[in-house]
Amino acid sequence: MCSALGLSKATFYRHHAPKKPPTAKQPSPRALAPFERQAVLDVLHEPRFADKAPAEVYATLLDEGRYLCSERTMYRVLAASQEVRERRDQLRHPHYKAPELLATAPNQLWSWDITKLLGPQKWTYFYLYVLLDVFSRYVVGWLIADRESATLADKLISESYQRQGVVPGQLTVHADRGAAMISKTVAFLLADLGVTKSHSRPHVSNDNPFSEAQFKTLKYRPGFPDRFGSREDARSHCQVFFPWYNDEHRHSGLGLLTPADVHYGRAPARLAARAVILDAAHLAHPERFVKGKPVPAMPPSAVWINPPKPLGACGPQTPCGSCPACANCAQPVPELVAGGCA
Repeated sequence: MCSALGLSKATFYRHHAPKKPPTAKQPSPRALAPFERQAVLDVLHEPRFADKAPAEVYATLLDEGRYLCSERTMYRVLAASQEVRERRDQLRHPHYKAPELLATAPNQLWSWDITKLLGPQKWTYFYLYVLLDVFSRYVVGWLIADRESATLADKLISESYQRQGVVPGQLTVHADRGAAMISKTVAFLLADLGVTKSHSRPHVSNDNPFSEAQFKTLKYRPGFPDRFGSREDARSHCQVFFPWYNDEHRHSGLGLLTPADVHYGRAPARLAARAVILDAAHLAHPERFVKGKPVPAMPPSAVWINPPKPLGACGPQTPCGSCPACANCAQPVPELVAGGCA
């Protein structure tokens, strides 16, 4: 049989030999006896040694003419009694809930941030403040400054609020946790205007994705200089860029519409005109459209920052075990089931 299977006889006999019972681990002859370990523990519990490290206890006993054990053995005895722990005051980070923000129309959710633009010399910067409507990606306000300032941010938000005709209770403004963003000046302004404020979690750049994406469009566009010669130079560049971004840039996240089209309600007319052109093209050459009649790409009807997880979708890290589809297949279920995910 071994020859037919190409198996060594020694391997066969080794796997079928009766297993020997595990032998008990023999204590080292050098180990302390139980009464000796208790004696060490009693000495370490003495009031005079309550605040001393084992190294000091060891040295003190030597000076008194006593030797119980080594310093390392003292640590072993304390560890066996669960009396050794981290003695430093360790910082424990609280759990921050991810902001879940929804926009279904313009001027419901704004995102703002500040980015640095390199100046004429090393270690010199200009600061670009940008206020962005999340639903339409329309830049509702911007400014160039020499520094980060809560006063300038206050002015930018206030003027943009008035220019867009926002009413109290309509708007949420989201930002990261920069010094200007969490300043009392901005917080008091938003409270006075009836605006809800929201902040990203600490050290989580994904919580402010739309502002970061807009900065990338700015800095990756051809013609963006390595450095700006002055603040006026940076302002002149932005005076050209932002009208292009709002009125000419076909945004991939908006069905290739411009932010201004979505922000000011021109999207339905644009889509209807595109549909007419596509219908005519399909009518002229239907054989060229193998997937059927083409339709123009539609902009999203709702835009989320951190959309909530689908009900009953258990991730690999948090399986509940009682949903119809759990971590093994990672398929969400449409309804909450009894005893399932909350």
